[in-house]
Amino acid sequence: MQTDIDPRRLIGRKAFDRKGAKIGTVDEVYLDDATGVPEWAAVRTGLFSRDAFVPLEPSEFVEDTLRVPFDRALIKGAPDFGVGRHLSPEQELQLYRHYGLDAPPPEDSASDRDFGRLAGQEE
Repeated sequence: MQTDIDPRRLIGRKAFDRKGAKIGTVDEVYLDDATGVPEWAAVRTGLFSRDAFVPLEPSEFVEDTLRVPFDRALIKGAPDFGVGRHLSPEQELQLYRHYGLDAPPPEDSASDRDFGRLAGQEE
């Protein structure tokens, strides 16, 4: 994902899978606590559905939409951790595994910190 994009610009934008099928609307963006880089988006997958976490890398923000390079079924089957709070390191690892992505190497000083701080929230 382009790291120069303000994560607040993603909120409310439509998200599409790799085939161009609509997934839903971006509800929240989660930042890495150490770097502040947008890492995950919570996408509302339907009117009576839930939010599914999608990785922002290797996704793209194109023409005011989020393009996620995974199939809709895989996205809808992502682990459900709820939204509005930190993702634990274990939850992030589950998401990386679900999408078949390599997790970034852990930082020495970050072994017991929370991950996935919500964009726009100060601690």
